[in-house]
Amino acid sequence: MVILAAIGFFRRRKMAAAALFMLAILAAGAVLAPLYARTVGVDPMESSLAGTVLRDGVRVDIMQPNDNPLHLGLSPVGPSWRWGPYALGADSQGRDVAARMLYGARASLLIAFSAACLCLVMATLCGLLAGYCGGWVDIILSRLLDILWAVPVYLFAISLSVVTIGHDLSFGPFHLQPDSLLLPIGIIALIYVPYAARPIRARTKSLSNAGFVLAARGLGASSLRIVLREILPVLAETVLVLSPLIMALCLLAESALSFLSLGVQAPAASWGSLIHDGEGLIYSRPVVAIAPGVAIILTVLSLNALGDVAQAELRARGRR
Repeated sequence: MVILAAIGFFRRRKMAAAALFMLAILAAGAVLAPLYARTVGVDPMESSLAGTVLRDGVRVDIMQPNDNPLHLGLSPVGPSWRWGPYALGADSQGRDVAARMLYGARASLLIAFSAACLCLVMATLCGLLAGYCGGWVDIILSRLLDILWAVPVYLFAISLSVVTIGHDLSFGPFHLQPDSLLLPIGIIALIYVPYAARPIRARTKSLSNAGFVLAARGLGASSLRIVLREILPVLAETVLVLSPLIMALCLLAESALSFLSLGVQAPAASWGSLIHDGEGLIYSRPVVAIAPGVAIILTVLSLNALGDVAQAELRARGRR
């Protein structure tokens, strides 16, 4: 029955099916990144300034003289648009752009997904406590969320990144290296907690006065049982709608931080750092910056489409 219901849903919601198909392609590319690198014979993390590549039966240098009249400086080889090494050309370090795109997808999607999950867990906990307990608990948590809400998102993220990037962090037995992905995951998750906690708190307050909750309270059910058995299952719909939207925001934040060299650290790649690498090649080899930008746009649009479809479906169910 669940499978038939899912098939019927996607027949009615072709946009959701297209969005999931696009996300599946991107996720598959991220998972298969090491296989692609081994197949075409490139190392996306190592510079190849003195390397060569086979083009139309002729071996050419990866870094070639510029096309300006004086032929000063070097430009990376352009895209071949065919399966094989350097299908999308090389960056300023002579690294394969296509392979780094796939490895960048691994980092960007992992950080965005993990940060969104952590953010929703923290937001759900804060929203439940504030909305159900009320009183001074609600006042304290709401004021803390207001403080986080008042700080500009990217300014807050950059400030946290500047403090943490470049320094080892220790929490008792836990030790984080400066290049650990847990740092951008934690930072991005924290800055978006107010955006998810506010609607969850409002939904929890409305559910706290619902008839089925009052009936459970009248039967002597404990607060913990009411929250876990009565409120949380209904609240899951709100969290489900928020999930793709928060993940899209987390992806944009990760890309911005990595573009500023405050997220994923070199030689590792993410879509944001790839755009940064292509900034100086925008006139000679624009694909270096455009390709990861297109990947970000497609991912965010797909996530937003999923969120819109989920919200519309839940509204339709509420009217029935």
